[in-house]
Amino acid sequence: MDQAQNLRNIIKAENAVPVLSRVITITSGKGGVGKSNLAINLAISLSRLGKKVVVLDADFGLANIEVMLGIRPQYNLSDLMFRGKSLSEIITKGPENVGFISGGSGIREMTNLTKDQLANLSARLSELDRQADVVIIDTGAGISENVMEFVMSSAEVLLVATPEPTSITDAYALLKTLDRQPEFTREHCHIKLIANKVNDDQSGKELFEKLSVVADKFLNISLEYMGAVPTDSNINKAVMKQQPLSIAFPKSQASRAIDDIAKLIIDPQGETVNKSKRRGLAGIFTETLRRTLNR
Repeated sequence: MDQAQNLRNIIKAENAVPVLSRVITITSGKGGVGKSNLAINLAISLSRLGKKVVVLDADFGLANIEVMLGIRPQYNLSDLMFRGKSLSEIITKGPENVGFISGGSGIREMTNLTKDQLANLSARLSELDRQADVVIIDTGAGISENVMEFVMSSAEVLLVATPEPTSITDAYALLKTLDRQPEFTREHCHIKLIANKVNDDQSGKELFEKLSVVADKFLNISLEYMGAVPTDSNINKAVMKQQPLSIAFPKSQASRAIDDIAKLIIDPQGETVNKSKRRGLAGIFTETLRRTLNR
């Protein structure tokens, strides 16, 4: 190989853009709005559309996702960091080829990491960026410090709310708390609303308008509308069966609505906009833990 070719290869390597997973953080202002249910069924819909999907249950200390799936993970995120397990060992295989990572006891256990340990965690999580097209982070509900950290670090956030006044109020409280964070930058965080448990599409749009108007006026935060998922008795039936709705009742109204949202998520235009802002799961965890360690 001549020197010119060597030089071209070096330049090409230096200019190479790392392949990063598309990380979507799903959150809500309060519990009981169907956030975790949406997370796992959206993951299944995306998988059926040809995406490699992994769900991270970041509602630390609780086990919503694994209960819904009827699966007990053998290992969790803490085992990756402290007990020598590999990334592949802590990913539990779920339905429709969806991977699942249990958060375990939580990020609090990781607040005493040294810089070397933090670098090691980032490197190991970066493996996921090469394995998954989409990583869905299911946060806890509310405005806890852990939730805010994940939301602030994410380029793409799905905010779930229902027509109940308390849900709308709490969703606004989450946005207000986010706005007060010095590290929050609007241009790097796209927040999209999913109206859940609504009567029809019009009800979903009305919910979005209520929240969007006040968020824009008082917080200068622009929301995008991702769609609505109707109230569906099959959702509770699926929960009781410990099966995702998309598996137990794939033709139900709610399941079809989630499929539509999944198609909107992977719309080519949405993908193009998002690629320039991707940080991957490793980048999000590194930033989140960095802020936690600096407090």
